[in-house]
Amino acid sequence: MTRIIGGDAGSLALKVPPQGTRPTSDRVREAIFSALDSRDALRGAHVADLYAGSGAQGLEAASRGAASVTLVDSSPRAGAVCRANASTVTRAAERSLHIETVVSAVQPWLDRVTHGIRYSLVFLDPPYDLSEDHLAANLSSLVPHLDSDATIVVERSSRSPEPSWPDAITPLRSRRYGETVVWWAEAAGQPAAPSHAV
Repeated sequence: MTRIIGGDAGSLALKVPPQGTRPTSDRVREAIFSALDSRDALRGAHVADLYAGSGAQGLEAASRGAASVTLVDSSPRAGAVCRANASTVTRAAERSLHIETVVSAVQPWLDRVTHGIRYSLVFLDPPYDLSEDHLAANLSSLVPHLDSDATIVVERSSRSPEPSWPDAITPLRSRRYGETVVWWAEAAGQPAAPSHAV
């Protein structure tokens, strides 16, 4: 079962698309959001959850005080699940949450998005079979949409190489959780994050 871990909608169960997604385990998500809380990266954040699946990462951020969340996935089924989960989280939070669901492949969406929002927190959890070149293109196209102090969190298979980071994104650290590795990065030129493990 996938659930919201903390915040206004804490412990709320979420729907998961019937196939084609790989939900982040509660253990990994708890570690990610503990680190984000320690960086004060959630309250008022503008969040993009790319390859959103159930939307759990973005909706966790919404539950914990993000100002806006955009969930992007190419699957219409995943989009329907994201919308249902967003509605459930909004009702549980009992406050106005600005959550948008976009049914689109990530790269075309990044190439055409023009709404002017600068994202301060971005999750990328692509399928493990996504090519490294495709991920590199995602990261490069993401750069114009990042706030100056943005945090980027990338989940990959432990067998995958480190992502190819564009010059405008500075890698910080990584942490392995079984078959998953979480890579942390930030917009270039920002002060270094604490060096403790995530």
